[in-house]
Amino acid sequence: MTSIAIGGIPAKPDSDRNAFLLLTLMVWVAVLSGFGTDSFDHVRKHGLDYPLIVHLRAVVFVSFLVLFTTQVALIRGGRPDLHRRLGMAGAAWAGLMLVVGPATAVTVDAARYAATGHTPEFLAVQLTDILAFAGLTGTGLLLRGTPSAHKRLMLLGLIYISDAGFARFLNPLVATPLGDGFWGEMAGLYLGSDLLVLALGVYDLATRRRLHPVYIVGATWMVALQLTARTLLHSPAWKAVALHLIGH
Repeated sequence: MTSIAIGGIPAKPDSDRNAFLLLTLMVWVAVLSGFGTDSFDHVRKHGLDYPLIVHLRAVVFVSFLVLFTTQVALIRGGRPDLHRRLGMAGAAWAGLMLVVGPATAVTVDAARYAATGHTPEFLAVQLTDILAFAGLTGTGLLLRGTPSAHKRLMLLGLIYISDAGFARFLNPLVATPLGDGFWGEMAGLYLGSDLLVLALGVYDLATRRRLHPVYIVGATWMVALQLTARTLLHSPAWKAVALHLIGH
């Protein structure tokens, strides 16, 4: 079975099951280390003063991560039948994230602006995150009949939206010495998630001697949106658009 090619890429089910589970667990590390420590610190200082939609987003995101991990575990355990049945719920839950994510970003940024006057340019990062997730996950669902493409796109979609977790814990450790320039800012925003994307590419090169075509397209899509977000952060025109989005 390990020599059967799927979509032009040699299938290596045993090593893939371990590699994809490990990368999924690394997303858990980002979420727990980043959001966990940040939330604990916030609650210690300010109590449970988050808007209701923030709690909703946390439930929706963590539930999706649990569902995604379950799906990976089902494939690893040799239960593709259950994986396919649960896939419909995963698709619906991903759609819910496309609504809750932007709504939370706009609500929180509007409240911050009202309280502190802090302008909401960071919406560029928040909205490109959900756009990247939509493109990668949506395409992955459309290509669910090609397992090698499906699982890579679904994983890339999950990795992209892990950037916020890494940015709260790991990324600043590297970004701070780099300063406030281009590389420091990009590292602060995306270093941890980009390392996971790189790890997936290295894994394919080590096991197949080539990159999967959807990995190349997906990684290019991710980099393009990261560069777009960084550019918008410094754009006066985007600042005006962002203020309009939060109702000002």
